[in-house]
Amino acid sequence: MSNEQPLKILCIHGYRQNGKVFRERTGAFRKIIKKHADLVFITAPNRVPPLETDGEAADSTVDTDARGWWFSRSEDNYYNPLDYTDSSKGFEDSLQCIIQTFKEQGPFDGILAFSQGAAFLSLLCSIQQKGTEIPTLHVFGETDKVIAKEMSEDLLQCYKEPMVLQHTGGHFIPAASAQKKKYLEFLDLMIARKK
Repeated sequence: MSNEQPLKILCIHGYRQNGKVFRERTGAFRKIIKKHADLVFITAPNRVPPLETDGEAADSTVDTDARGWWFSRSEDNYYNPLDYTDSSKGFEDSLQCIIQTFKEQGPFDGILAFSQGAAFLSLLCSIQQKGTEIPTLHVFGETDKVIAKEMSEDLLQCYKEPMVLQHTGGHFIPAASAQKKKYLEFLDLMIARKK
């Protein structure tokens, strides 16, 4: 990539994070792609209740401004990715947040989403689908204890020709040299489509 305009990518954080926290946790990844993409981090509109340990509120420095895209249990604003539920409390507010972000800060060339944010993005893709397929890169860890590898693999069938980057770690965005090549390959593909 020489004098080409970098991609503009919207970043959607995971549950119990916010845009600032997600940005901080992707430092090594941002360094890898900095010549290829400008990242725009947003924060979900739904406040997540603080974690409780032994009846006491958890350390507030960890929980400050924790957010989520929707709740799987509406009575207490709780979310568990393994829940089978009809609850979608907060989803409409999150959808409006995305629409507003596209109006005010778009257009975007792509979206990077993590954890609950990735599940939210899959729902947005299914709402938006109009026969036009866009390239997707699915990154997941073999030892992820939050979103099991099998759940990520099941989601692949919903996409046409998904590119996959499976790593040996857990619930994080890997940024080692082993993953760098795949990220840059995918971003180069997106840049070529943009021309």
